[in-house]
Amino acid sequence: MTAHTEPLLQDQATFDAAFDALLTLDPRLKPLADVTGRPALRRRAPGFEGLTAVVVAQQLSVAAARSIQKKLEDAFDGPPGPHALLAADAAHLRSAGLSAPKIRTLKGIAAALVSGTVDLGHVEGMEADAAADYLTRLPGIGTWTADIYLLFCLGRGDAFPHGDLALQVAAGDAFGLPGRASAMGLQAIAEDWRPFRGVAAHLLWAYYGARRARLGAPA
Repeated sequence: MTAHTEPLLQDQATFDAAFDALLTLDPRLKPLADVTGRPALRRRAPGFEGLTAVVVAQQLSVAAARSIQKKLEDAFDGPPGPHALLAADAAHLRSAGLSAPKIRTLKGIAAALVSGTVDLGHVEGMEADAAADYLTRLPGIGTWTADIYLLFCLGRGDAFPHGDLALQVAAGDAFGLPGRASAMGLQAIAEDWRPFRGVAAHLLWAYYGARRARLGAPA
């Protein structure tokens, strides 16, 4: 791995190597790592299955998202593919706990993939920011969802969801800002972490969790 190559975070070992490279790149992050230790790599399935899980998880607690995802997979005897979800009636999807907006989003994504308007495989060879822009062609997919998909489902080590509230709070605390970092401010800070921005995101999420624990906030 060179300082100019985006890592592919395939497993914990590749993440750990990228994590070490990140701390060498920006020693300001070492105090955070002293608090968190090595974060665990987060991964989801690639393709429509993983993107569905990311959409389901939008604006929900981890527990609620897992419950709905399980109900959805039970309703289809496994993770639904785009053809199956597109053919499903709304009542069947509502019974799994999906809201009307998420049903519209998932059906719109499924239709775009079935028609070939968007090809999820196309993003694998694209630079991280360009890949995120491409994914926002999908209905209901903003930059946060696109970056989360790239990071968790494809293991793209330079994907960075600068609009994530937890990352903004963690950065504000870590760097002594008067409050949480703005999305644009965090995006600017993260430029120093290329091509390991996704690794830095894992560190900031871990730091956010440690911060909440320190303040006595519920997990």
